Amino acid sequence: MDTLTIGAAPLDLSIVIPARNEAESLAGLHAEIDAALAPLRKSYEIIVVDDGSTDATFATLRRLAECDPRMVAVRLRRNFGQTAAFAAGFNLARGEVVVTMDADGQNDPADIPNLLSKIDEGYDVASGWRVNRKEPFISRRIPSMIANRILAARTGVRLHDSGCSLKAYRSEVVKHVRLYGEMHRFIPALASGMGVTVAEVPVNDRARKFGKSKYGIMRTFRVILDLFTLYFLLGYQARPMHVFGGIGLLTGLAGSIILLVLAYEKLFQGALLSNRPILWLGILLVILGVQFVIFGLMAEMLTRTYHESADRPTYVIREIYRSQQRDDA
Repeated sequence: MDTLTIGAAPLDLSIVIPARNEAESLAGLHAEIDAALAPLRKSYEIIVVDDGSTDATFATLRRLAECDPRMVAVRLRRNFGQTAAFAAGFNLARGEVVVTMDADGQNDPADIPNLLSKIDEGYDVASGWRVNRKEPFISRRIPSMIANRILAARTGVRLHDSGCSLKAYRSEVVKHVRLYGEMHRFIPALASGMGVTVAEVPVNDRARKFGKSKYGIMRTFRVILDLFTLYFLLGYQARPMHVFGGIGLLTGLAGSIILLVLAYEKLFQGALLSNRPILWLGILLVILGVQFVIFGLMAEMLTRTYHESADRPTYVIREIYRSQQRDDA
């Protein structure tokens, strides 16, 4: 085991792969990556982040790293989630280009050269597009289509398949994007404020050979919730009062109109208000309006300030293993 080498020589390419309970697929995936990259004659590293596996994933990674000095095996202390695993890999990556992919074998390493060709053409991001997806239509593909349309409307980044993990980035893109929640799939959208150029590349979508999918219906709900977060961050991060204040003003205005109408009836028509439930509705709406403006804004700004000023990571590494035969020259 070793630690990070400060000032280590940069590489042409870093492959970042989060893995959780994927011991059976890793050896085959490693061989496929080597076969795909060998003709390119590029210097590269393969960073596999074990995100709290309970099987022999890390033991398998150690064996692969002992045989291949380009392999970097990273083990997190617990399951922090795929986004955190990607963030750990990005922080360790030394390549001028960073390629991301899944460890389950559904992404085809043979598509990596096509992604790199787009980067060589001058694009900042090359995103895989699984034209013939082998996933459930209702639980996976419909939410994906909705997400892609929302992202396109908000950011101008038009992708058919933002959820595809097989992507290539210039290193400065992933090094300057802060990832939380399930945001790894939205990196091109998050980076849109940097003025990145994005190309879409059709890629092969393969059936899983080993294990079972970790994506369930609850994962879809989390992605939908992250879309709301993304919508806010992209549109209102610099002006949060516009969203919270807007909701608060609408709510408060509705409550104020109700109270004004009731006040008119009381003062000029002598109406009794004690038995009018709408009175309490008006009061409630006014209170909610004030709360939206004050508490919502304070909570969002305090959370953002905490993460940025404390620079708190979203993961904790347990160990990093590299072969002692590694040559950084």
